[in-house]
Amino acid sequence: MATKFLALACLRNNEGSGYLSPRPHYPSMPKYPKGVTEEEGSSNVSSKALFSVVGMTCSACAASVEKAVKRLPGIRQAVVDVLNNRAQVLFYPSFVNVKTIREVIEDAGFQATFIRDDNETSVQICRIRIQGMTCTSCSSTVESALQSIQGVVKAQVALATEEAEVHYTPNVVTYNQILEAVEDTGFQATLISTGEDMSRIDIQVEGIRTGRSMRLIENSLQALPGVQGVETHPEFNKVSLSYKPDLTGPRNFINVIEETGSRRFKAKIFPEEGGRRNSHRREEIRQYYRSFLWSLVLTIPVFLTSMVLMYIPGIKHGVDAKVVNMLTVGEIIRWVLATPVQFIIGKRFYSGAYKALRLGSPNMDVLIALGTNAAYFYSVYSVLRAATSQGFKGTDFFETSAMLISFILLGKYLEVLAKGKTSNAIAKLMNLTPDTAILLTLDSEGNVVGEEEIDSRLIQKNDVIKVIPGAKVAADGFVIWGQSHVNESMITGEARPVAKRKGETVIGGTVNENGVLHVKATWVGSESALSQIVRLVESAQMAKAPVQKFADRISKYFVPLVILISFSTWLAWFLAGRFHAYPKSWIPSSMDSFQLALQFGISVMVIACPCALGLATPTAVMVGTGVGASQGILIKGGQALENTHKVNCVVFDKTGTLTIGKPVVVNTKLLTNMVLREFYELVAAAEVNSEHPLAKAIVEYAKKLRDDENPIWPEARDFVSIAGHGVKAMVRNKEILVGNKSLMEDHNVALPIDAEEMLAEAEAMAQTGIIVSINREVVGVLAVSDPLKPAAQEVISILKSMKIRSIMVTGDNWGTANSIAREVGIETVIAEAKPDQKAEKVKDLQASGCRVAMVGDGINDSPALVAADVGMAIGAGTDIAIEAADIVLMKSNLEDVITAIDLSRKTFSRIRLNYIWALGYNLLGIPIAAGALFPSTQFRLPPWIAGAAMAASSVSVVCCSLMLKYYRRPKKLDNLEIRGISIE
Repeated sequence: MATKFLALACLRNNEGSGYLSPRPHYPSMPKYPKGVTEEEGSSNVSSKALFSVVGMTCSACAASVEKAVKRLPGIRQAVVDVLNNRAQVLFYPSFVNVKTIREVIEDAGFQATFIRDDNETSVQICRIRIQGMTCTSCSSTVESALQSIQGVVKAQVALATEEAEVHYTPNVVTYNQILEAVEDTGFQATLISTGEDMSRIDIQVEGIRTGRSMRLIENSLQALPGVQGVETHPEFNKVSLSYKPDLTGPRNFINVIEETGSRRFKAKIFPEEGGRRNSHRREEIRQYYRSFLWSLVLTIPVFLTSMVLMYIPGIKHGVDAKVVNMLTVGEIIRWVLATPVQFIIGKRFYSGAYKALRLGSPNMDVLIALGTNAAYFYSVYSVLRAATSQGFKGTDFFETSAMLISFILLGKYLEVLAKGKTSNAIAKLMNLTPDTAILLTLDSEGNVVGEEEIDSRLIQKNDVIKVIPGAKVAADGFVIWGQSHVNESMITGEARPVAKRKGETVIGGTVNENGVLHVKATWVGSESALSQIVRLVESAQMAKAPVQKFADRISKYFVPLVILISFSTWLAWFLAGRFHAYPKSWIPSSMDSFQLALQFGISVMVIACPCALGLATPTAVMVGTGVGASQGILIKGGQALENTHKVNCVVFDKTGTLTIGKPVVVNTKLLTNMVLREFYELVAAAEVNSEHPLAKAIVEYAKKLRDDENPIWPEARDFVSIAGHGVKAMVRNKEILVGNKSLMEDHNVALPIDAEEMLAEAEAMAQTGIIVSINREVVGVLAVSDPLKPAAQEVISILKSMKIRSIMVTGDNWGTANSIAREVGIETVIAEAKPDQKAEKVKDLQASGCRVAMVGDGINDSPALVAADVGMAIGAGTDIAIEAADIVLMKSNLEDVITAIDLSRKTFSRIRLNYIWALGYNLLGIPIAAGALFPSTQFRLPPWIAGAAMAASSVSVVCCSLMLKYYRRPKKLDNLEIRGISIE
């Protein structure tokens, strides 16, 4: 521990000096790249970035990382902290960026993650909607363009959601430049949100007639305390504000606007504030539906004149009637109707193909454009030759191009429709907030003097809201009056209503069951728990699973390879026909050998489907994370899902994880003549500053002795929380130590025999013994009991049946740890472990070949949560643990560990099925389209059927992923006996 604090102290002390280390350990490259003078280099502002480096085990590892980073040009200094798995780098952004540094660390053999940029302006996140992407090639192109921008730290593009999430440094690049970069790649970009949107609102203003009126409103709003920025959009009569919710809120903005300019303005929150994602999706569905309908209207007559009417005697004569030379009425009808389908309705494919080719990354649009153009322009040639020749009787393929486009549009329509359903989980979460709320007005004594129904988006911090039975809670807050039961299943997945009384917290979007509650709002708008869950699920759906790289690699070569195979197919059949390599009887009566070869070539071109490969992973991840959220399991992205399905070892923390986490003091033994109340006053004064559950239990017990809800404890000076040991503080000029045996040993405090006996007695009863020392003398021992969680024993048993090993790692003493482990059935126990030792144990397990999941709830679990392959944080735990984890279990139920593992396994079996289908379809479909079966069976796949098969393959992959919506947790969990626990 001393070494850890020394390392931190070194980092902290050197920060002020401008260099991170007084003397570099290894020879580094010059500060500035070759050809750049020191004057030029020193004019650049340096940036400081912090990385998490996983995999370092000793100082030699740290040395290799430090050496690798220092070899980069533009590195001012680098310090690697092996104890905390951190690398801190000072660099010049004009010469090197965060992405390059991270890649160099990974090339050295370690896993690196950018944590933060410690510059004046931190890294911000913006979300962008990107229209026009059709396959993985498109999303890869956009992602590469974004990652090449100076100032962009990280960029993720999701094909399934058609959105991008960009982490960028605002003092290097703006979000407008990011939007321009996307549009330069040929796709339409719309900003959804930026990091500044944490507290941002759009207000619609009626009554504005001149620019002066808008400026008047802007100046009035900027004068309000707490307003950080005002943007006006006169064309929409809209004002956008970013603000500090602690100081102001939307009702204040509306009041100020309506009181400006002789009260002639009317203001309200801009409509569709929360429905932009859905409205975009609905508009896209409508566009594809309209395009498909028009295409169908024009294609049906083309199909009829080409394939049906020719067999009806009376009509056949009219269709085959000659107009000019050999040109027939049917050919003119087909040409006239197929042209708008090809060039007006099919314009989107030309546009997409042009953009893709301009960027050198051909996509599905290129295949469609080439295939339909080949059919259309050969048909035009055939028609023109028939019109100018007296003996040429050609065959046109207008029905091929028209039907191809129609079927592909139908496929895209069904695909967009299905993709919309994959994000239903987010839509449901966003719709949980009620439309209106009842705002209470209180007098100075807290009595209700009035109430008013308002738009729920107008709620501000510290408002008091009345929640009647059956109504939804409009904002996060705490109860100041009343008692009731609240159904929180829609947020946490907990089926049973939770009792709420004065002082207890409620979550926005949950349903009040029976009593009336008065709730004081603490977190509103984008700061609410519901908004944070939505953001977390959105980010999870953006994050690519590592298995997605497989599809990305294939997509680079897929389209060029298909074009090559298509051309080779046409050439092979054409040459075979030209040199009579197959009998003439193989050629259909309506075409010649060139036309037969052309049909085979077009079929190969249009049957190949890169979309199915691109959608195989993201759609399954989207549905899987959405299903998890609906069951109270928040999974932070595809990587977390992928790692979870490989887990074969679960490491549990004890307090708050295997146990309830609400310990109570059950016994106290004083070893000196002290008054119990005075003893607890000193202990509580020291412990009140600690976040540990045991500390909270001691403080609660001390409150009962004082018979006071909010007692004022003596001041604790020089407070130190020693992780895994206890606390130390000076109270009333006395040195107070509260903790375990190790803490006493470290401070040379001798343990009397009475204290040893009581500790042994407590440990035998699975209780935690806590020693209290005043001025280096043991004065008392406390016994704290923390009951096991319901079904803990059954969960460990089910994990064993799943071939998953369970281990317990705790900072508690060996006696208590062994008692708890025996009770739940865990065989391997590590006790009295400090936070860094927990992380070391996880790394040891990983080194032995285990895929480790760590389940914890406290600050002291955070290093282990980060070190594990999958960190699972109990939802009732600390913010730091939740931030460090890959999966958050909202209900705090141990059963959800099994559900999370089972859901990830089901999701990845679905991804495998998607890949088997997508690859199998292409591997089988392309040879069949190329005519592999034609010589033996005379079976030939017409291009329009090949196009329909291609469209169907994408839809089938999305539908396969959608089947995950019907996921049910393992039946074993439904049969668990839920035992009630009462704490006296």
